[in-house]
Amino acid sequence: MNLPDIAALVPHSETMLLLDRVLAADADTLDAEVAIGPDTLFCADGAVGAWVGVEYMAQAVAAHAGHGAHQRGEPVRVGFLLGTRRYTCAQAAFPVGSVLRVHVERVLQGENGLGAYECRILAPDGAELAGATITVFQPDNVEEFLQRSSE
Repeated sequence: MNLPDIAALVPHSETMLLLDRVLAADADTLDAEVAIGPDTLFCADGAVGAWVGVEYMAQAVAAHAGHGAHQRGEPVRVGFLLGTRRYTCAQAAFPVGSVLRVHVERVLQGENGLGAYECRILAPDGAELAGATITVFQPDNVEEFLQRSSE
């Protein structure tokens, strides 16, 4: 399967795009990869804090939505992270040299744009390093939604 570049799927600027590439994607799941290096955003004292795992998960969810849009020939749209439930992490940080696999699986998608994903961050050996449920919202028209929200 020929997968698009991650930057074509996630509507983030270069500096805020934290994932390196998409490994696999289908209608309900996506696997992405991030390699932790000394220049990785949020890296301090040789590691990225485990709290950044939530953003890795959220960006993988965005990549899944972007992949679906790409498959349908539609533009990638902005979405919103509404919440995170039960975020657990087996370690306090992801050290430099780590290669993480971020797996997301859509478990709920409403016609109103609300969705829920079960997310995991895995080590190369398949061990689960972190897990959470992410809830998201992707309006049909983000500008209209933001305008209504500010009134």
